[in-house]
Amino acid sequence: MAIRIFIDQGHNPSGPNTGAEGNGLREQDVNFIVGVYLADLLRADPRFEVRLSRNSPDEILGTSNASSLAARVRMANSWPADYFISIHCNSNVNPAINGTEVYVFQQNTQSYWLAQHVLIGIVERVGTKDNGVRLNPSLFVLRRTSMPAILVELAYLSNAEDAQKLRDDPYGFAQGIYNGLLSYFGFAPL
Repeated sequence: MAIRIFIDQGHNPSGPNTGAEGNGLREQDVNFIVGVYLADLLRADPRFEVRLSRNSPDEILGTSNASSLAARVRMANSWPADYFISIHCNSNVNPAINGTEVYVFQQNTQSYWLAQHVLIGIVERVGTKDNGVRLNPSLFVLRRTSMPAILVELAYLSNAEDAQKLRDDPYGFAQGIYNGLLSYFGFAPL
């Protein structure tokens, strides 16, 4: 049976729950396209089944920050997905801060091990700095999903070099996540 992966492209294109902006990029746009590329990679692999939280670039989930997050969790839980991957971009007031990190609810769990594989996959594929797997039990999508869940911060929109990677190679970030999934499951590339 195919492994069910739910991809949540973080944030809405407009209205409630929009994302960060930096270096001419909007987080919600980057998240959307990386999610679509990842879904394409997973759909081409019969070992996976995939669903997206946002199926068009202008799709808006929820009417508030809270209901937007709740909608994403509800879709994943009701499917039910086997794994939940939320895609985000980071931002910092200090433009020198850069790199990739992956957030999980707690250590020494399937989520934590998946996060390690995905982080390595991205760093090896696109060459961002490895900022490690970090715990953040306060994140709603990690706390309320009923399957192993990770929140990927691809790179920093506020850092010029990271933003360039996000702009020029969104496919590479998707491929990095996909490579991490294959590594986590012990699958050979097709």
